[in-house]
Amino acid sequence: MSWITNFVRPKIKALISKQDVPDSLWQKCPGCQTMLHHQERQKNLNVCHHCGHHLRMAVTERLQMLFDQGQYQVIDLPKTIADPLKFRDKKRYGDRLKEAQLKTGRKDAIAVAQGTIGGETAVVAAFDFSFMGGSMGAAVGDGLLTAARLAVMLKAPFIVVPSSGGARMQEGALSLMQMPRSVVAVELVKEARLPYIVILTDPTTGGVSASFAMLGDIHIAEPGAQIGFAGTRVIQETIRESLPDGFQTAEYLRDHGMVDMVTPRGELRGQLAAIIQILMRPKVAPGPQRDAETPRPGAKQAVPLRGKKDKAKA
Repeated sequence: MSWITNFVRPKIKALISKQDVPDSLWQKCPGCQTMLHHQERQKNLNVCHHCGHHLRMAVTERLQMLFDQGQYQVIDLPKTIADPLKFRDKKRYGDRLKEAQLKTGRKDAIAVAQGTIGGETAVVAAFDFSFMGGSMGAAVGDGLLTAARLAVMLKAPFIVVPSSGGARMQEGALSLMQMPRSVVAVELVKEARLPYIVILTDPTTGGVSASFAMLGDIHIAEPGAQIGFAGTRVIQETIRESLPDGFQTAEYLRDHGMVDMVTPRGELRGQLAAIIQILMRPKVAPGPQRDAETPRPGAKQAVPLRGKKDKAKA
């Protein structure tokens, strides 16, 4: 009896029972509708190998892709008041936050990390779209300021990777105040004469695009990324005109001077490393080295001016 119970019955159940397949094993490409296996998708950096469509990327995978050898250090962010307005629509805002935190394992929609890119120290602030659509609340504003101050302290370039639907409506005017706060963070970096680079991903909209996302020294966009303020339908209804093809895409903004370059994801780290090397270590013009006090051949000698002490002696 034990042989039938312990051996035969489990074998029969294994044959006739339906195996559960996780939903994350396959994902349909929004561009060509091809089903992509998760191993092939991850190997190709979440880019469809059929049509080249760039799917959205998890924050952890993006940080590993950007930093050398995928090694980086996550920076702890300051704690903020979870629900300052006690907001409630169909559900309490506090409950929405807890659900998003359980789903993503993250405290809020931003992650700040430090590491090296092309051998140069860099600070990266990346948005997590799966956390309430990457919306910008007080915690995101604190994260941007923390990242900017860290970049200034380390004398390192500051890189932001937005992926957001805009300001977080559940925090009302407090979320709108994060727009000027994020601009302050950018100014801290620029006053320190450090590079501020923005990598625009899909989507970058609303208050995020209206503030820090479009203030970079250099803007790099992923192919096909949606970048804009209001949605296409809202704009069409407002101006009562049809919009051109490809409106609010990375390629459209590049062609109209809003984006510096559109770089495929597989080339992004190399492009970023080259830019950082140029900005942080400018090459000295070739030629023989000379002492600063030695005049160039043929240069006119400067006549020293007589100052107050010289006049007094005279």
